[in-house]
Amino acid sequence: MTTPPPVLLPDPAATDALGGELAASLKPGDLVLLEGDLGAGKTALARAIIRALTGDPRLDVPSPTFALVQPYDAAIGQILHADLYRLGDPREVDELGLLDNPDSIVLVEWAERAPELAAAATLIVALAIPPGGEGRLVAITRR
Repeated sequence: MTTPPPVLLPDPAATDALGGELAASLKPGDLVLLEGDLGAGKTALARAIIRALTGDPRLDVPSPTFALVQPYDAAIGQILHADLYRLGDPREVDELGLLDNPDSIVLVEWAERAPELAAAATLIVALAIPPGGEGRLVAITRR
């Protein structure tokens, strides 16, 4: 498994377009890990993916930082959007039920807080703020 060099997403419209492309490639059972520092664009990309999967470009998609997991229904099936930033112990991820439904599409921010998820991931999206702070760098690894 090799990760290609990062690509620059120059603006929010490019992030939304990438979200649409990724959504079109996802299928039930996929686990997508969204990696990157605070402010790197993980939630913005997850929002774009969820809106594309649900077919609702205006869907309210809040960050699940406090809820930990936010479910959505789409024609393709259930979507779970998780944010593990507030987990105190990696074992707590089991209580969230992220992998309970093998037909759900699961998007996980801050997955490094539960390293066992990496083995089950079908897609890893690494986001970073480039020097100068304009746009976002993204590298996608498919498994």
